Amino acid sequence: RQLEVSAVCGQAHVLVSKKGQVTIKEKKGTGCVKQRDLSHNRKKRYLLDTERPIGFLVDLGVQTPEGKIVNARYDKFRQINRYLEFVRDILPNLANEEGRPLQIIDFGCGKSYLTFALYYYLKVMNNYDIRVTGLDLKKDVIETCQALADKFGYDGLKFLVGDIGTYEGATQVDMVVTLHACDTATDYALAKAVKWNAKVILSVPCCQHELNRQLKCPALAPVLKYGIIKERMAALMTDAIRANLLEEQGYDTQLLEFIDMENTPKNLLIRAVKKGHMRGRAKTAQIAELETFLNVSPTLEKLLNMK
Repeated sequence: RQLEVSAVCGQAHVLVSKKGQVTIKEKKGTGCVKQRDLSHNRKKRYLLDTERPIGFLVDLGVQTPEGKIVNARYDKFRQINRYLEFVRDILPNLANEEGRPLQIIDFGCGKSYLTFALYYYLKVMNNYDIRVTGLDLKKDVIETCQALADKFGYDGLKFLVGDIGTYEGATQVDMVVTLHACDTATDYALAKAVKWNAKVILSVPCCQHELNRQLKCPALAPVLKYGIIKERMAALMTDAIRANLLEEQGYDTQLLEFIDMENTPKNLLIRAVKKGHMRGRAKTAQIAELETFLNVSPTLEKLLNMK
């Protein structure tokens, strides 16, 4: 029927009489501190403004006309900002000492959420002198994107119908973007970038079927007999080999998580920055040994070895 509590902030005595009456006596201590805000709900800082309407985001359904992010499109908004963070990191490598506009090509641009975001971030927000070309096979999509670019006066942004493998509309390109280009379309885009000696490559591969069809390795037979394991392993091996092949061509290459796995399993981004140095033959031998072990022959290697 009696309780004594001692704490930094003071003491308390609690007495309970036989009739159940409770008496509490408190004495404040000297160690009390002002309560701190331990909330984890701090506002996330994004590169794009979350309070002001941005024309292309409104028209693409990501923002309301008042500038609020549409709840159902918040994952897309986060993806756009994550992409721009990768772009921000490579800005020092896009310095142009030749006095000409920077040439950027986005292969397989689709609805062009990220293409518009790239142009807006570089041109509107950071005043870069750029020319961006979005390329896709779907004529109706390209027409819609071009109409949107014209509506907002994005004179340096053009959209064209074309195929990655056969595109010959440029001879000098500073940055190549390829997001979710299916299977070997990614390889053709990477090979084009290397041919142009592009300063920066940003690629999010998709549907890596080629090595899945080729992959045969007796030592890994207990693992590869499970289809889903073979599919995922083939995808990872495909992108790892691509990264190594780009390193051979003088690129510092990273494999980075693009967005959370909960949103899409296709979340690896290959970021390659031209550094001018070439890897030694030992690296080539290692790749060759790996390809022999897995019994694979990737398209990118064939394209890079073509005269």
